[in-house]
Amino acid sequence: MTTTPEQVARRLIEEGFSGRDLAACDDLVAADAIEHQDFGPDHAAGPDGVKAVIESLHRAFTGFRLDIQHLAADGELVWLHLHGSGTNDGSFMGHPPTGQPLSIDVFDLVRVVDGKVVEHWGVPDRLGALLQLGLLRQPARAAAA
Repeated sequence: MTTTPEQVARRLIEEGFSGRDLAACDDLVAADAIEHQDFGPDHAAGPDGVKAVIESLHRAFTGFRLDIQHLAADGELVWLHLHGSGTNDGSFMGHPPTGQPLSIDVFDLVRVVDGKVVEHWGVPDRLGALLQLGLLRQPARAAAA
């Protein structure tokens, strides 16, 4: 059975990230997958790296979900517009839990070869997350001259 890049991306988001099925990472992510998104100094490559990210998100956010809003595929490439949500009941980016809800947009691009993700670029709205969780304040507006 042939698996399309779109099917691989959908399954990784739905089963892996939202469903917390870590075995899906072994099925869907190449051992030598290249990660372009910065996850900090403890980031690992390949399926183990993706598993670590999934686990950290679920530890930080009760009820964590990623829902696909839009998806476009062209050959090996799949673009995703995702909605991330959950409640911050665990440590996030070095900050203690706030108990606040999170609702952000995430944009991802994955390259899929032979049914496995071999490359990923991700752009989560980290600034929006920090503002929503009260971990960062909006800068004060400058007074009119």
